[in-house]
Amino acid sequence: MAAPLPRETITAAHARIAGRIRRTPVLRPGPDTFGLPGRLSLKLEFLQHAGSFKTRGAFNTMLSETVPAAGVAAASGGNHGAAVAYAARRLGHAARIFVPAISSPAKIEAIRRQGAEVVIGGARYADAQEACDRHVAASGALRVHPFAAAGTIAGQGTVALEWDEDEPDLDTILVASGGGGLVAGMASFWAGRGKRVVAVEPEGSCALHAALAAGGPVDVPVESIAADSLGASNVGDLVFGICRETVDHVALVPDAAIVEARRALWRECRIAVEPGGAAALAALLCGAYRPASGERIGVLVCGANVDAEGLAALA
Repeated sequence: MAAPLPRETITAAHARIAGRIRRTPVLRPGPDTFGLPGRLSLKLEFLQHAGSFKTRGAFNTMLSETVPAAGVAAASGGNHGAAVAYAARRLGHAARIFVPAISSPAKIEAIRRQGAEVVIGGARYADAQEACDRHVAASGALRVHPFAAAGTIAGQGTVALEWDEDEPDLDTILVASGGGGLVAGMASFWAGRGKRVVAVEPEGSCALHAALAAGGPVDVPVESIAADSLGASNVGDLVFGICRETVDHVALVPDAAIVEARRALWRECRIAVEPGGAAALAALLCGAYRPASGERIGVLVCGANVDAEGLAALA
């Protein structure tokens, strides 16, 4: 089973992509913000190019691999596709992105705006991944996997490298998980360094929680308000192996808590994110994760691809 990625691999990934990504800021909202005692650190990764952390893994993969004339291909609920399209355009590669029918129009438009071809690949993410795999087999395009690839995981792990430089004394870090590539990369970086990394999943989309409970990857049904960004039905062997060794546990949150966390981010900080971007904070607000007195908590805030209707719902 897979071991955590070496920190040197993540450090090398950061050096490789640093000139092409944004170093996103950290916000310390102050005591009693969100009605929570103690110190809180928010890593504002929703300010990343293309609206999510996935731009890091996309650049790292394309800069680490040989991209053929057929270009790159990816399956995505939306954010990964926008990131791959963004990176491909800036590196001069053609991109074809396969999305499920549940993807939001805002995310599909974000992909097209970057010049990529968009293909509706079925009803759910797993269907889009199968369609992408068929295209890769037929065309020879480079597949940029959203989570189950070492290059992707190393790129996503660079979030932890930056955050650790800005906030070296955090005790616990809460990270939303869909396919698990982000939390696997971040937990790899902090492995053995006394940090507690907690994955946060919606109750209706909990592939990592199910895998850890079963002792291996299993298929799960996906039904959540955050399914278009946290909707993987199976985390796969690589993510499972890393997370089994490095993630403290998985906190499950109901959709209602995600809705409230989005509203709280807007109300308290004027931060507008999609549901998946608020899932980590939801774990604190609903009590799915209860910090000890004096515990220093980091919350990753990611996923800015929200449409006008979603913005109106925050008011």
